Formats: sequence, C-alpha cells, structure tokens
Amino acid sequence: MSRTTQIFCVSTLYGAATLAAAVDADCFDPADRRMLLVFNNAVTPETTPAVHEMPGFGALRDRFDDVVLYNDAIRPFHPGAWSPRSDDLPLFERYLRQLWGLGDDRVALVLESLQVNPSLALAQVFTGAPVHVYADGLMSYGPTRNKLDPLVGTRVRRLLHLDLVPGLTPMLLTEFDVPARVVPTQAFTKVLSSLTGASGELPAVPENAALLLGQYLSALNILTPDEEEELHVRMMRGAVARGHRSVVFKPHPTAPARYSLALEAAAAELGVELTVLDSPVLAEALFVRTRPALVVGCFSTALFTASALYDLPVARVGTEPLLDRLTPYQNSNRVPVTLADALLPDLEGRGGDGGPLPAELLGPLLTTVGFTMQPQVYPALRPAAERFLAAHYGPLVQRYFKRRRLTSLGLPGGIPERLAFLPRNSTARRVVRRARALRKAVRR
Repeated sequence: MSRTTQIFCVSTLYGAATLAAAVDADCFDPADRRMLLVFNNAVTPETTPAVHEMPGFGALRDRFDDVVLYNDAIRPFHPGAWSPRSDDLPLFERYLRQLWGLGDDRVALVLESLQVNPSLALAQVFTGAPVHVYADGLMSYGPTRNKLDPLVGTRVRRLLHLDLVPGLTPMLLTEFDVPARVVPTQAFTKVLSSLTGASGELPAVPENAALLLGQYLSALNILTPDEEEELHVRMMRGAVARGHRSVVFKPHPTAPARYSLALEAAAAELGVELTVLDSPVLAEALFVRTRPALVVGCFSTALFTASALYDLPVARVGTEPLLDRLTPYQNSNRVPVTLADALLPDLEGRGGDGGPLPAELLGPLLTTVGFTMQPQVYPALRPAAERFLAAHYGPLVQRYFKRRRLTSLGLPGGIPERLAFLPRNSTARRVVRRARALRKAVRR
C-alpha cells in the first residue's frame, strides 16, 4: 500500500505559523510524510531570504519531516511567473515525484492563493491530488480573484483561516461550496509565543512603543515610492500626536532602505526615539514580546491580528484614497482595504469618513463588494447586492464602490435617477457606449 504525503506550501512566515497551528490543532488527517514546500516569491529571490531562512522559523520546523525550496525545482524561472503547458503536466509530475522522493505516494496539497501561480501550477501538476487551501491574510474574506478551472476548484476540500474578523465568513471559493474552518486562535497564539522565545533571534525593541507597519505598496503599483514614504511619515506624526515618544518601524522585508532614512529624518525633527527593524520578523512576534502601546498601518493583516487576537489598540492611515485608486476594480487588495477602512479607527481622526460601519452592515457590504468585483464568478449574489445598495447607498458606504462600476453592472447608485427608467440590459449599455463614442467624435 502506498504512503500518504502531505505537501504544505508556504511563502510567508505568517503562513508557516498558520500551518503549524493547524497541524497542532489536528486540522489534517495523519500522514506518513509531511513536507514543507517553500515558495520564495520576492521580486529578486536571490537576494531575499526565504521563509525557512527567517528568524524564528526554527520553532516551526519540527512539524514537518523535511523542507524543500520550490525555486530550486524550477530554476531559473520565477515561481510567480512559471507554469507548465497542459501537455507537459504528466512530465512535470514525474519529474517532481522523482526530485522530492515521492515515488507512488498518495499526495495531498495544502496551498495558499490557489488562483495564481505557484499554487495553481502545483495543483495542475498533481492532477488527482485533493487540495486544502489556507488563508494567509484578509483576502479570504473577498472573492476568488480569477475564475478557477473546475478541474482545480472542485478538488478543494476546505478553506482554513484565522478568525481575524469575528463573525465574518470568508467568501473565497464559495462558488465551489468549499466549507470554511477556523484555525483555533489559541493554537495560533501558542505558536507565535514559541517564536518569540525559540532562540533569541528576534531583535531588541523598546516595550510600550508605537509600532508602525510598512507594506511596500509601491511594489504593487498602489502608491508611488514618494507617496509611500509620506504615508510612513504620516503614521509617525499621527502616533506622536497621540503622545507616543518611542516608535518602532517594521518595514516590509523587501522594501528599500531609503524608507527608513525618510522616517529617521522625521523622527529627528519630531524629537522621538525611532527603532528600525533591519531583519525580517513577524509583527505578531513583537506583539507577544513587547506589547506595543499602539499598532499603526494602512491595511496590513497584522492590524487585525493585533486587535482580534491580542486586544491591542490599532489605527489605520490612508485607506480612503486607496479605495478609489486600486486598479483594476477587482484588485484583490480591495477587500483588505475595505475591511481596514470600515472597522479600524482613523489615526488622524478625520471625521469625513462617516465613522465606523455598524456591525450588522459588514457582512452585506462585503457580499456586495465581492459581487461587484467578480460578478461573473458570483452571479447568484446580484439580488443581495441590489438590496444592500438600494437600502444603504449613501455617505456611509458609497466610498467602497465606484459609480462607473455600479453603472456598468446596472446596480443602484450607478445610474442617475433621471435615467433609472432605462432597462438594465446589455442593449441599453451598448446604446450608451455608442452615444458616448459619437459625442467624442463630434467634439474632435
């Protein structure tokens, strides 16, 4: 009888901690072998440490029989850009089975971000393997970003996720009726506690300081480098305005060093003590060791772990402009930005955002945002979206939707009242497009 091998795929230390907690909580069936497959998805993997090379990973290592770097198997290609041709799938399965010593093992895959490479490529290579998906962050509360091949989507058994927004059920993969299961919070926090005391690898930082979280949004073309530097400075100024005189900045592991220099200049101007973490470390590990007096960020997942799992005060900066600037509209960061904007307090105390969203509106809001992002994947959600927008579209929720998007989908809030009599069908939209084109031609 052949062995069973579970392949756990991971690209972040946060994801590795989530997997370790899931293993500790017996979320997976017993297996003969558990292999951790590391994806180094950095823009330049050659100069960026992979998960198994980061401080604290040693405390997670014993959950797995061996650790393998996926990049080595497909070198010189980048994990996020490479995928095999359909005709080559059997060839690559034989190659990977031989390379990783799988033989004739029955393989089960535990993947993150199934809708994109490298997870999608691996699911396609191991064609018959059952798939479990785990959520590495807030995107699981939004829709599947691409329409998945049913040969992949129907193999997904479960979605494992942390309870970062209590009471909210993930939307990811619901088009395939994939059930969601919460990874116990106690198991996760226990894993993080082990990271802090494992080997003294974490840097020394002052206790009771304000912790600023960098995300490197310019690499995602969400902000320009100058705008991102200014965002970090705004974080510091907001923290100082709240009375904090000691500030810790945790940059994204792949962010350029100049971001730290800009903050150092601002700290000197404001007369505050600044500590910059120059080694990759989980923000959650700092929550355990130092108990920050305030955690500040834009829409980082760590803001929600700080608030929901560690009961730390948090604040967000700069979310409202991002709601308008995220392109395309279905950008998968839209849901994390929406959650941060709707649930977390504004560091700068600006009153123009309408205040916090009432708890009873959060679920319907996320359903509606998810439908407007991926209407072809979730057509059954249209009635719920129409009801929500008809009842609540106004100052409190309108910033989460673009009027042009609502108009193109024929939803309340999109078509001006004087044109509401027009039928909401493709013919009407085609006539409008032709009229606009004709008007532009006449103006020329």
